[in-house]
Amino acid sequence: MTTAPNQKEIISKGTYDAIIDQLRACHTPAEILAFEEWFDQTVKIGPLYAVICDLLRNRSISRCTASKWFETLLKHRDDIIKGL
Repeated sequence: MTTAPNQKEIISKGTYDAIIDQLRACHTPAEILAFEEWFDQTVKIGPLYAVICDLLRNRSISRCTASKWFETLLKHRDDIIKGL
């Protein structure tokens, strides 16, 4: 069995909660992608997918919720790659 190393909390719990609230307020893939664009340009803590990984690792969100967000982000990246 492998374990993830303990992570230092770089982001406060309040910030994590605000990110979760904003993502949960997104009801369409377009809203999630718009939030990702804003997040990556405005917040300087890393890409949104990495923050979602931290939330999942810390058990702050469910696997189902994370999978919905990841599916949207990955599908968008796949569409960009196919367009090249």
